[in-house]
Formats: sequence, structure tokens, C-alpha cells
Amino acid sequence: MSFSKFTAIAAASVVSASAVFADDHVDRTGWPESFTVGTASQGGTYFAYGSGWANLVAEELGLTGGGEVTGGPMQNMALVHTGEAQFGMTTMGPAMESLLGTNPIAPGLQMTNACAMFPMYQTPFSVTALSSSGITTIADIPAGAKIGFGPAGSTSDTYFPRMMDELGVDYERRNGGWSDLGGQLQDGLLDVIAFAAGVPVPAVSQLEVQTDVNIIEFTEEEQAKIMAAFPVSEFNIAADTYSTLESDARSVSMWNFSIANCDLPESFVYAVVDTVMSDNERMVNIHRAARSTLPENWDKNKVLDWHPGAARWFIENAGATIPENMIR
Repeated sequence: MSFSKFTAIAAASVVSASAVFADDHVDRTGWPESFTVGTASQGGTYFAYGSGWANLVAEELGLTGGGEVTGGPMQNMALVHTGEAQFGMTTMGPAMESLLGTNPIAPGLQMTNACAMFPMYQTPFSVTALSSSGITTIADIPAGAKIGFGPAGSTSDTYFPRMMDELGVDYERRNGGWSDLGGQLQDGLLDVIAFAAGVPVPAVSQLEVQTDVNIIEFTEEEQAKIMAAFPVSEFNIAADTYSTLESDARSVSMWNFSIANCDLPESFVYAVVDTVMSDNERMVNIHRAARSTLPENWDKNKVLDWHPGAARWFIENAGATIPENMIR
């Protein structure tokens, strides 16, 4: 089965190989001469982060590689599963849906040939309303409220409506880009915006400059209820994230993982993981979200089978105790 792909390719590069993986002592049997990393739309964290580590790996391993513009986590699972992209990036929710065969790109197809490679960072779920609305808690959201959930088919649009359903919120669903929804909130066309995106969300930061907003946190009970129902983790939005916040705001987040086609050679994936995980400073220079791209976060994957090359790296270098039945 073939899947349509966006055609833009970002910053492909061919450069000299590193001293570690370009010499004759490394078995390169079966390695591809080039690779692509499925990211998301331009201007987002996925595109910047994914293109960055693709270029880093290409440079270190002496290959041609780059980030590919895609529709995001759901499409990345499909592209990597079929081998149309060697690597990709996904959140745990879309990964779980893809394994169960409920990925909307190919309903019924269990995308089991996409394996976990390394932890990336967390995507927090955050809720914002204008102060003038009087909405300060989730319970304050009035019946029939118009809520903007981000781009159609995004992680935010896939999971935040379900979370609102779980919490008993009655709403009208709206979709759009981050900046567009922020403008609609300010113009009174929306009551609430509910984003799953790296913080600070630029649209929310911009709103703070122009008007008074409320960053709405979950109660402990709401947080626990959402964590029990969805593949998310406890998260606090730090007080210094937004000028509006006076203290940390209770939230939840979904982990992002890089993924690899499970059929790629073990030595190749091991080398890719080593390149990305062995020097966090280089990754943070690519995108500050990479502050969470740390070996100790290997255990945040509770959904996908590990690629054997990735599993070996984390077992050897991070003391990981990955069960054998979680390694492909």
C-alpha cells in the first residue's frame, strides 16, 4: 500500500563521515546510502527538530539525509511502517492508535513495522481563555463553548476533544493554525483554545502581549482522570513559561519518540542513536526542546517495540532494562 507524501525535502546534506562510524571497523552491511526523517509542517517544532537531527546524523555518518515535510505523527507512522521513510517522529497516542489499526490514514492496518528509536521531548496540553471571559477552571467552560483545538488531524485535535469529553465539557469544535486560533480567541470568535504543543506556545505568548489571558490548569482530580484514560504523563507548566502564570500550572503531556523502520540494519540504527544521544548539547543547539532528549528517558516508551539497534544502545549506555518482548 502506498501513502501520499508531501514533497518538500528540507536541507538534505552530504558531508564527510565521522571518525567513529566512517572507518572500516564498522559493519555497514545493508546501510542505505540516503535516508529521510518524517517530520510535520514547516514552522513547527517537529520540522525544526527533525531536520536538525537528520542533518547531524548525515554529517556524522557520511550519508545523504534530511527532514521531510509530512502531515505529522499519524502519517509518519504510516511512512515508516511501509519503509517510504526510514525514520520519523511520533507522539505516543498516535503510535498506539497506529498499532491498534485505528490510524485514520489507513483504518484497519496495524502499523507494527515502526519501532522506537530514542526519546525526544514532551508535548504539554494547555488551555487558555481571555480573562474577560471569567473562565478560570475547566468547570467554568460553558455548555456549547467554541473551543479551538489546533490543526485538523494533529495530536492536539485528536486527543484534546476526547479529554474534554472525559471531563464532561460540552463544546463546539473548531480547527485552525495556532496563530489563527489565537486571533479568533482575541476577536471573541472562540471561548477557549486548547493546544497540544511545545511551551511556550507562540500564539499564547502573543496574546499575553495584546490582552489579559488565563492559563487554565487541571485540578488534581482532572489530571488523574485524564492520565487514567489516555497515554499521557503528569506535567507542570513552569511559572516562568508565561508572564501570566504566578505559579506552576498542573497539566499533562504526551511523549514524543523518534521511530525507525524495524527492518533497518541493527548497526545502522545503533549508529544513529549514538550520534543523537551521545552529545545533548548539540541537540539543544538544534532545538531547545531537546533538553529532554536524554538517555534516562528511554523508559517513557510504553507503546512501541524497540528497534534492536536502539535497544542495544540504551542497554549498553544508559543501563536500560528493556524487556525482551519489547525488542523486535
